[in-house]
Amino acid sequence: MKQLQAFLIALQFLTRLPVRLPDAPGEQAIGRSLLYYPLVGLLLGFTLAALAWALREANTLLHAAILLAAWVLMSGALHLDGLADSADAWAGGQGDRERSLAIMKDPACGPAGAVALILILLVKLTALEALAGQQVPLVLAPMLGRGALLALFLTTPYVRPGGLGEVHARALPRRPAVIIVLVIVAAIPITMGSDGLWMLVSVFTAFMLTRAAMLRRLGGATGDTAGAVVEITESAVLITAAMV
Repeated sequence: MKQLQAFLIALQFLTRLPVRLPDAPGEQAIGRSLLYYPLVGLLLGFTLAALAWALREANTLLHAAILLAAWVLMSGALHLDGLADSADAWAGGQGDRERSLAIMKDPACGPAGAVALILILLVKLTALEALAGQQVPLVLAPMLGRGALLALFLTTPYVRPGGLGEVHARALPRRPAVIIVLVIVAAIPITMGSDGLWMLVSVFTAFMLTRAAMLRRLGGATGDTAGAVVEITESAVLITAAMV
């Protein structure tokens, strides 16, 4: 029952599916829900792969545009919002930690955020067009993006008291989380061979560079930078799959 509740919390938070919880979840349940983030990503990926199969006869650009629209709608643009806020904070914070954190709290999207959204969506659209007919990257990208969230909360301090991710970070069961991350890391090259190895190298590089930027500017992560990690990781997966 606890596992089902944790999964439903993750599904409710990460998607726009009409999930209704009977009671308000406690801190431990919220922390456990992080363990199911990769599984939710996998479900999103299989949905995208099924849609790609249904659209297999469509024009490749139209195929890519519909997939990208479905991807954004299913996640409610949650992580795109984090990416935009992070970009605004990095551009407007002028290297100052407190100023950067304050900008992230502003709901308005500034020029840097708008540019970041355009660029990331353009990269995804182009990669999806190049990958037309390939379904495995569509399954892996959302799963690895949300697996990166798990790795982020495991390895990086959460620096905004009272923020959306504070309870997640504090109540995350660390040993099961480490096991899940290691299983994902081992499974990709085993199932995909050298292509999977290159994908992991790309994801690891993107993750470490993004994490280093967070530590240098903020001293840790926030909910917005976590969203940026998801978007950057997904893009890294698609780019690598399109190039190898």
